[in-house]
Amino acid sequence: MPAMTRVVLAEDEVLLREGLVGLLTRFDFEVVAAIGSAPALLDTVRAHQPDLVVTDIRMPPDHRDDGLRTAVALRAEQPHLAVVVLSQYVQSEYASALLNSGDGRQVGYLLKDRVADVAEFVGTLRRVAAGGTAIDPDVVRQLLRRPRDPLAALSTREREVLALIAEGHSNAAIAGKLFITEAAIGKHVGNILTKLELPPSDDTNRRVLAVLTYLRMGSPHAS
Repeated sequence: MPAMTRVVLAEDEVLLREGLVGLLTRFDFEVVAAIGSAPALLDTVRAHQPDLVVTDIRMPPDHRDDGLRTAVALRAEQPHLAVVVLSQYVQSEYASALLNSGDGRQVGYLLKDRVADVAEFVGTLRRVAAGGTAIDPDVVRQLLRRPRDPLAALSTREREVLALIAEGHSNAAIAGKLFITEAAIGKHVGNILTKLELPPSDDTNRRVLAVLTYLRMGSPHAS
């Protein structure tokens, strides 16, 4: 039997925190600690060394982006620490800041509303813990509406495929959503990687780089 994913949960709203603990436990995650402030998150992760951190962005003491800044700091210390941040609103710069931490893998940015879709939420946590990247569809749509030079060469269909890649979907899942063959999706993905001039690498890494190349462009956090 595979070991359970060990989780540190950070959420300052007590009812939501307790609800998330119950939800994660029900789906075979081991919540090793559930805390309510950014400083506690930093200390707790260092003490417990979890597989996954799930944190709200707005946390005490300042109730601004304390949770996000702590997550980025932890990723600087532990680049392979899986982190999913939850936000009340779409903030593309927050997604970009998280993606710029570590190597860009094992991160997720979700709106809190997504928690209501339990199967999708749990699936996202598992995907990120396993090495994937997941960006909330609303964030992806907002970014895709903005003109970006790296996307200028992409067709409308290629943009649709890139958006679904950013959400963490496989080629087979994308084919189902767009009602075309998986072979056609493979061709679109190949075109995207070529047009974004990504270096040869393994397929998984190139897919991550495709998303990061787009999301990082034009961000105030981009270096």
